[in-house]
Amino acid sequence: MAANPIVWFEVYVQDMARARAFYEALLDVKLRPMDMPDIEMWSFPSEQGSAGAGGALIRMEGVTPGMGGTLVYFNCIDCAVEAKRAAANGGAIFKEKTSIGAHGFYALVHDSEGNMVGLYSMQ
Repeated sequence: MAANPIVWFEVYVQDMARARAFYEALLDVKLRPMDMPDIEMWSFPSEQGSAGAGGALIRMEGVTPGMGGTLVYFNCIDCAVEAKRAAANGGAIFKEKTSIGAHGFYALVHDSEGNMVGLYSMQ
């Protein structure tokens, strides 16, 4: 396989306004609404053909957020900065910025909906 295998991710939420505010503050971005039948979906900024995977916040019947699902990692310049933003915007730090040697650093946070997400940086 020549490319990274992840092409899309979905973060499930109960309260879309709260979750949008959390992720927009956490990553300092603006999410965009997507027109989907029976699903409320707001996508993270992305460019077709660029490196990395696109994804969205999803609110739909029958799916609940929380621990134990797939762990999504967001790329950051310094993951300690975003971890602090998580705590300041309705989330919580689960694991502070931690070195993974030559591979950089990571932190784990809970979002405003109870999902755990990873933050990754090289510095």
